[in-house]
Amino acid sequence: VTLMFDLVLNHASRESLWFCDYLAGKEPYVDFFVEVDPSADISTVTRPRSLPLLTPVQTSSGPRHVWTTFSDDQIDLDFSNPDVLVEMLDILLFYVRQGARIVRLDAIAYLWKRLGTSCIHLSETHQVVKLIRDVLDVVAPHVLLLTETNVPHAENVSYLGDGDEAHMVYQFSLPPLLLEALLSGDASYLQSWLADLDDAPAGTTYFNFTASHDGIGVRPLEGLVPDERLDQLVAVARERGGQVSTRRRVGGSDAPYELNISYVSALSSSNSGDSDIGDTDTGDTDTGDSDIVNNDTGKRAAGDRGADLRRFLASQAVMLALRGIPGVYFHSLVGTPNDVTAVESSGQPRRINRHKYEVDTLETILSGDSAQADVFRGYRHLLETRIAQPAFHPDGSQQVIDVGHTAVLCFRRTSPAGDQQILVLANVAGEEIRCELPQCDPPVARDLLGAEPQIDGRAICLQPYQVAWLVYHTS
Repeated sequence: VTLMFDLVLNHASRESLWFCDYLAGKEPYVDFFVEVDPSADISTVTRPRSLPLLTPVQTSSGPRHVWTTFSDDQIDLDFSNPDVLVEMLDILLFYVRQGARIVRLDAIAYLWKRLGTSCIHLSETHQVVKLIRDVLDVVAPHVLLLTETNVPHAENVSYLGDGDEAHMVYQFSLPPLLLEALLSGDASYLQSWLADLDDAPAGTTYFNFTASHDGIGVRPLEGLVPDERLDQLVAVARERGGQVSTRRRVGGSDAPYELNISYVSALSSSNSGDSDIGDTDTGDTDTGDSDIVNNDTGKRAAGDRGADLRRFLASQAVMLALRGIPGVYFHSLVGTPNDVTAVESSGQPRRINRHKYEVDTLETILSGDSAQADVFRGYRHLLETRIAQPAFHPDGSQQVIDVGHTAVLCFRRTSPAGDQQILVLANVAGEEIRCELPQCDPPVARDLLGAEPQIDGRAICLQPYQVAWLVYHTS
């Protein structure tokens, strides 16, 4: 079994023993957390949340204010204390001993604090990442390092360093760009970004994904789409039952930070994403097999269900075909819609995409005639097909091609040995699109996904939300 372990470096839980011992004044934990005078100037600090940076707590030595980047139940650790760094390295090695193949560095960008700076991406933070990489290279060179930095693209890829920091970075611009393309029917911004995407340094790659336990970050869209397109994306997410978490800008104003919505619901028909999953908590799956999401009348037309399915699977087919290593979120694999009940009961918007299933309930849903079962079967077909293609190797090259239509994304993947090429075409619009195929020598052999597009000479006709993986062999 290949396991990824999440190493949470930046902060510890308010309920953790470390923080409890800090409050009690026990060594060495009295120096494990960042204390700040509440009168200090913190105006330059980058905020990922619209919440107070400092949280008052009562310690055995009296009241203190501790640094809380994300929320008052996550207390930031002080990495200027070498003991904290040593403890984290010890945890890292423990994960390695337990069989970790990938170690994810959670919220790494905010690790180092220095008042008077932005306290994000500081040079000391990069030095810590390099140190962790050095340790792994010596004791466990088979373990890959993945950084989680939900920030604009140029800042994100900085954690690859010169090939001496992370082995992989999350491709954070991909989820919102791909979502925006499929909702607007315009792949222009997605294609422009892909065309400008630099090759990762040797020995590194991108970690491609569309959904995770967090929301869909929109800060990585900065500089990639006009403000009005971002505003439209935020509005559509709300229409589909999602919520929008904000961050605090320098100056005090708030801006969208992430869309809290299931990726399935985000790509569903308008006004249908604001319902619950159904009676899964009670084991009753009668509503679970009616549709991806239920609207006010209970069920949508079969045509809507089919279009929703094609649009969602199109997003995943594009992600799986891109250069890098794909990451498939469980709730995307099984087609989970918005879990509104979890949000209402917890008051936490992120719970909308973290539904907890009973195994028997999920098996019933996925084995029946449900939209979730349709997603699961379609996703399995994509994965089974992808894994057999040499051109989809992480080191396979990628060439973005303009086919002359804004609704069609096109790129070519070539295997490292050069013996296979796959031409990927994706129609992001809800209508049939006809465009010209790029020159292929030798000619395209077949569509790996099975739904053969209509090809007439150099012209190809793609159905609404159709993705084609056109394969041809060079030897």
